[in-house]
Amino acid sequence: MATAVDPSSYKEVLLVLGTAALVVPAFHRLKISPIFGFMLMGALLGPDGLARLKNDLPGLEYITVSEREQFEHVAELGVVFLLFMIGLELSFERLKTMRRLVFGMGAAKLVLASIAIGAGLLALGRSPTEALVVGACLGLSSTALVVQVLAEQKRLGTITGRSSFAILLFEDIAVVPLLVLVSVLGAAAGSSLMGSLSLASLKALAAVAAIFLAGRYLLRPVFRRVAATRSPELFMAACLLVIFGTSLITAVSGLSMALGAFLAGLILAETEYRREIEVTIEPFKGLLLGVFFFAVGMSLDVGKIIAQPLAITGAVLALLIIKAAVTYPVMRVFRISRPAALEGAALLSPAGEFAFVVLGLAVGLQVIAADLGGFALTVASLSLAILPLVAMAGRRLAKRIAPQAVLPEEALVQPDGHGAAKVIVVGFGRVGQLVASMLDENKVPYIAVDTDPASVATARRAGKPVYYGDASRPEFLQRCGLDKASAVVVTMDNRAAVEKVSTVVRGMRTDLVIVARAKDRAHARLLYERGVTEAVPEAFEASLHLAEATLISAGVPLGLAIASVHERRDQFRAEFQTIDRGEARTSVARIRARRGAATQRDGV
Repeated sequence: MATAVDPSSYKEVLLVLGTAALVVPAFHRLKISPIFGFMLMGALLGPDGLARLKNDLPGLEYITVSEREQFEHVAELGVVFLLFMIGLELSFERLKTMRRLVFGMGAAKLVLASIAIGAGLLALGRSPTEALVVGACLGLSSTALVVQVLAEQKRLGTITGRSSFAILLFEDIAVVPLLVLVSVLGAAAGSSLMGSLSLASLKALAAVAAIFLAGRYLLRPVFRRVAATRSPELFMAACLLVIFGTSLITAVSGLSMALGAFLAGLILAETEYRREIEVTIEPFKGLLLGVFFFAVGMSLDVGKIIAQPLAITGAVLALLIIKAAVTYPVMRVFRISRPAALEGAALLSPAGEFAFVVLGLAVGLQVIAADLGGFALTVASLSLAILPLVAMAGRRLAKRIAPQAVLPEEALVQPDGHGAAKVIVVGFGRVGQLVASMLDENKVPYIAVDTDPASVATARRAGKPVYYGDASRPEFLQRCGLDKASAVVVTMDNRAAVEKVSTVVRGMRTDLVIVARAKDRAHARLLYERGVTEAVPEAFEASLHLAEATLISAGVPLGLAIASVHERRDQFRAEFQTIDRGEARTSVARIRARRGAATQRDGV
């Protein structure tokens, strides 16, 4: 007999999925970040929204959430996945290139903003510990929202985007020690501070050491074996195991789950599986981050805003003014132009998503008072909600200023780290390796991808920029920097795979040069129909090389032999690439003219 199903048990899942399926598309059409859709629905359906009316309106309990605790565990996973992706996107090369802006400008902004906010709290009679924690939390800015706003405007590569990204990058790194600090302060409550600090530090060091050792000696072999199965499901399972496993290790050690996820991402960032992991995890991160912002919306206490409108409005305005007043001069000191500094100061003035994580942890560990934590959460929520308006005001103000100056050289590194790759080589077998060696010889930057984990591992040991992944997936190609590449070379020996990759690439970029390896003339014809710029049939090219060698050995002058080979190759191209016969005849005539010129050079 089937067990009776209680619909209320699945209420939270249905609310989030309903928000993702119905509300978010509407925000997309309005060109508003979908994150605000999740926040709005959280505030509307949360305990301080329509849930208050459930006793008066029958049936309302099925579409509202009365207890925030019902969402807390799932919402925390959104931050776990976000920090994992941040760790995965970091690289020592990027940090080294941008170190002056990241560790100079980013650190100065966060420290000065935290001090200014903390000083205000001290003036209001709060304890030094509360001033330290709340000041640091509200001093952080929103990576998720700022990057998304700039990405939707296609302005991540501008001076404003890159300088803001440098500051956000430091703040993302700073969240990790901030979480450790709050955990240590919580452990020290009611006991010896030095003793608790020493014990917590030892546990933290042991957990971090265990993760790094396991990651260094286990993760790469594990992923190599999983990738060898060619099973997307197993690869996804391995990714989730690493994220949850490292998160639980740090949680058991008294630290946050987000810290473990960040460390796991940092370790995997240096492996050949980085880009495939990014593609695999992205949907989970997006949906779980939506759950997190749904919970953020639920923390927006409408009753408190109505009861204290002047205090909360004043606190939000004070937060925006203090952070903008700190950020602008810091960016100017680091030679960021006035317009970019003004817009960056506006973008970074609201609070960040990690404020909710750290403040929630601080309240739970009784590091700060519950009333202060609730007030700070409300202020952070409102500042995030008005971020698009603040960003719009900052951009309009920046447009009134003189044109932006040149950004310092170290900020010219693309946020996605793919700005230097001009060519993407798909397939790293014999043909792909030859193409890559020629690119290396001529100083043309490239990255290569392959689905054979053994080949990728061998290439990585040789220092080659080769990554494991499926190039027929559009999202993977985006991660490889397809939008910045000038050419894609498809070298696999699998006919169907070449066709699929070529079709996907052409669908994403109509202006891109695509050079593809073909099996034979018929396959080349099909690839030209798919939009390939140059199809190179294996048998035909081999025949041309044999013919060239035969002609030279038979006494035909070198120039004439080479011209004959080029003529035949160009005739082949004209046969498949030109539909109009008159155009084909013109092409052949041009070929014969070149042949005549080559004959004259050789004195024939």
